Amino acid sequence: MLHRDRIVSLIVGLIAASMLGACQGEERPEPVIRPVRYQEAYSTGGSRVRTFSGTARAGVESRISFKVPGTIRRVAVEVGDTVRAGQLIAQLDDEDYRLQVQRADAGLAQARAQARNAAADYARARQLYENANLSLSELDAARTASESAASSVSAYERELELARLQLSYTRLTAPVAGAVASLNVEANENVQTGQTVVLLTSGSNLEVEVGVPGVLIREIAEGDEVRTNFDALPRQTFSGVVTEVGIAATGAGLTFPVTVRLSESGTDIRPGMSAEVGFLFESESQRVVHLVPSASVGEDREGRFVFIVEPTEAGLGIVRRRPVSVGDLTPEGLEILEGLVDGDRIVTAGWSKIEDGLRVRLPGNGL
Repeated sequence: MLHRDRIVSLIVGLIAASMLGACQGEERPEPVIRPVRYQEAYSTGGSRVRTFSGTARAGVESRISFKVPGTIRRVAVEVGDTVRAGQLIAQLDDEDYRLQVQRADAGLAQARAQARNAAADYARARQLYENANLSLSELDAARTASESAASSVSAYERELELARLQLSYTRLTAPVAGAVASLNVEANENVQTGQTVVLLTSGSNLEVEVGVPGVLIREIAEGDEVRTNFDALPRQTFSGVVTEVGIAATGAGLTFPVTVRLSESGTDIRPGMSAEVGFLFESESQRVVHLVPSASVGEDREGRFVFIVEPTEAGLGIVRRRPVSVGDLTPEGLEILEGLVDGDRIVTAGWSKIEDGLRVRLPGNGL
């Protein structure tokens, strides 16, 4: 009996050990990181200046490219060079295009000779026909041959014109006066039709493009005056005017592009410089509130709240619950009287499946 109990105990131990080993061998699935969308909060009401980051760019940017493919034989400019209209930028190896011109020219000469012979044959055929020494069908054949030869001459003339035009396209020149902002090719490099060779900037007044949140875009209009500062030019402020207000949102934060043209550019400002543009927002209401989508505000036994996203690493963030005090529901959104500060990222989508402290994925990363 004792021997039988030992056997049972041994079997049970083996089963338990095998089950434990199977459990340890199984890989635990990685937790699912839920995606969310957010909207940056900005207060409205009162009169205040708000600044948004942007980048300077030339008033006119021309991406210059060849109209024919080939191998670059020479690059005649460098980055930073100032060029005049019509100045040579780069040149392709034109040997193949010169051969095409010669071939078309030779074909045209042969076609013209054939056309002269056909015209002469047709003239003789008419005389013979008038003297009743040639049939009408033979006259028609001579006329058809003459007309066909004349058409061949026209075709070769067009072919020669096209060959000469393509030969001229092997020289790339500046369409307007400006400065070389970037050079994308080198000598002996093969390029395709339409491939950007040079970025040419021109225009006396520079522009700055910034992204403005949707909650504030309705308060910006063309002609508004702004103030611009550049990180590279401390203690200098430049005036400008809004020239374009975007009608479609771009980017993950649902911002709208706004273009500002500087009234005084100065020689120290270069395209690509980082800028801070200040907009003056005025309102008849002196009550400062934040407007958010009503669907982004929740309520439970502890009161009203929103979820804020705090970015942690590239494309990821942590959700934090934030209690808020709400005001009126307006056509632009729900008023938040307390609990938010400018720049808070409020979750607007994926809200029902998140909780405080949850790790989430932000827009633009596989969402």
